[in-house]
Amino acid sequence: MAKRKRRAAAPTLEESKAEAVQKKKTKVVEPLKDDAEPITLQIVSGSYDQVLHGMTARIAGDSVEFADTFLFSAHNSAIRCVAISPASAPAPGQTQKVFLASGSTDERINIYSLSAHEPQQKTRGSAAALTRASARPILENRKNREVGTLLHHGATITGLHFATRGKLLSASEDSTVAVARTRDWGVLSTVRVPRAKAQGRPSGDTAALGAAPTGVNGFAVHPSLKLMISVSRGERCMRLWNLVTGKKAGVLSFGRELLQEVGESRHTSGEGRRVAWGSADGSDEFAVGFERDVVVFGMDSVPKCRALGSARTKVHQFCYVAVGDETSLLAISTEDGRIVFVSTREEHLARTSGRLGSARTVGQVGGREAGVTGRIKDFVAVHDNGVVHVVGAGSEGTVRVWRVAVEELVAAADEATGGEARMLGRLLGRYETQNRITCLAAYRMLPRAQGVAESSDDESDAEADEGQDEDEDEDEEEHQE
Repeated sequence: MAKRKRRAAAPTLEESKAEAVQKKKTKVVEPLKDDAEPITLQIVSGSYDQVLHGMTARIAGDSVEFADTFLFSAHNSAIRCVAISPASAPAPGQTQKVFLASGSTDERINIYSLSAHEPQQKTRGSAAALTRASARPILENRKNREVGTLLHHGATITGLHFATRGKLLSASEDSTVAVARTRDWGVLSTVRVPRAKAQGRPSGDTAALGAAPTGVNGFAVHPSLKLMISVSRGERCMRLWNLVTGKKAGVLSFGRELLQEVGESRHTSGEGRRVAWGSADGSDEFAVGFERDVVVFGMDSVPKCRALGSARTKVHQFCYVAVGDETSLLAISTEDGRIVFVSTREEHLARTSGRLGSARTVGQVGGREAGVTGRIKDFVAVHDNGVVHVVGAGSEGTVRVWRVAVEELVAAADEATGGEARMLGRLLGRYETQNRITCLAAYRMLPRAQGVAESSDDESDAEADEGQDEDEDEDEEEHQE
């Protein structure tokens, strides 16, 4: 007689509920798939060690791979500033290029030509052998070369800016701002900034005995290319310049109340350190940086708000990051290792009777909470399809890359309450340069052109660049007229 199988007892109601809860707890949420194509950023850092270090950051999803592209022994002393021009116009059979300019305390401006395209991985030859022998990846491009040196300044170079591919503006401690043409690197015009008068010796002043501190600290060109603002050493004011005529357009002094609110006193210089143009609420505005705060002005030159509020610390760099067609956020790097994003929209300002309003703190990347304790000397924000890649570096020699979504910035700006800054984005990776970094520049590299060989003639590329620069010069003259 066959033995009948015992049927399993039906689970009770309590056991069914417990099993359902257990399944719910163990359910794994799959991460969202990132279908975006990998991009490559070309990063250039200048340092106290007189070295220009070029590296690429290939970003794919949440990972980043770094590789060295060039290492130039550029100057005889510390490098103060770097600037990168827009890419040349595409031409059949030619690769696109960008200009790299570096300024130093040795009074020189060095010009380099860099490839705008992603480097090609070497699998054979001496380059591949060098990469295998190196402790770090190397993607060298022989098209990265030195163009020449500009010697039209007589003191330390303090600022560089490519207004267009055809025009380079440079500022110096000789109290001049020069405009050079990239076609032949000749100086088209020189703006002479008045020298400050000796009115006492503030703490930390290093001017010679009987002399006064001089030189342009920073300048910013309006997007229309017709107006420029400059701030200088020893002056508690900013100057407006008409770039069409090359003459002064006005002077705006910083009031005593304004200087007191940003932490300046009779024992400090009270001078502006940097200037940047931006937009908010559909209209243009500009920000002037002091030692421990940033003040935002409207187009009527009336102070609008302070940026850092009560969380005051030393400011190293700032710029506007676009988050819409007519709106941008102000990003500020500080001594305590943060890059803070603030909103200067009228509806986001915290008003106080009798005092200047404060901008709304949106969030930050870096900081002690993220393990960044050293100062962020310089940073760059690179846009890519709704994402902002923030590249920052400091004197300890570490380059960090964060990724922040534009939607996250917009949502954080609307949800912020003015309290402590929330952490934004994600740190993708870091790279040790082993140099004391002073300045930084970066741009997104273009995909490699189809049908253009790696060994194409450099002379034909140079001729094509010269022809493109001539066309751009003609277009600029027509635009100004």
